[in-house]
Amino acid sequence: MAQTPIDPTRFFKAACNFEGALILVAAFLGWLADINPFAEISFSERALLYGILGTLPLFLLFLLLEQIHTPPLQKIRDLLAETLGTGLYGCHWTDLFLLSAIAGFSEELLFRGLLQPWMESAWGMAAGLLGSNLIFGLVHAVTPWYALLAALVGVYLGLALDYGGERNLLTPMVIHGLYDFVVFLVIKKSYSRAADKR
Repeated sequence: MAQTPIDPTRFFKAACNFEGALILVAAFLGWLADINPFAEISFSERALLYGILGTLPLFLLFLLLEQIHTPPLQKIRDLLAETLGTGLYGCHWTDLFLLSAIAGFSEELLFRGLLQPWMESAWGMAAGLLGSNLIFGLVHAVTPWYALLAALVGVYLGLALDYGGERNLLTPMVIHGLYDFVVFLVIKKSYSRAADKR
């Protein structure tokens, strides 16, 4: 069935507004829980470098999963093409970069800046890591397999929070943002290729 194209400007604005609203959610919940989700963000070249290098394993995993043609993974690919492909198709790469940066910042602020430390303080480091990323997987549950993959990626991002011996939210933010950017480019290119064949 042919997809009705989504207005890229409306898609971009709606996606940025949704992701940006998560910053307000994190700030409000942090106020309620007496946790500052911004507390562990500090700019350092080392955290930035760890973030850039930390994107490589996720990107390699993504490329590997692209080569595996099983029904659950194909369902994820089809769903992403249907839901994101039409919106990303008309976006410029700079729009995708900005959207990825907002998503990386806001989602990490909420899940690794607020939920993980809150659960760690209540139940310990391991339970905080696993509990916050179980929730991360559930909010990404477009399919059961996607939820599982998102939870595993979340654990990776949660571990990256303390990579190098210092807790810095910048590292998982960079990883998350760069990874989303690459995935958005791949989805856009795949959708464009499929649209050209029609």
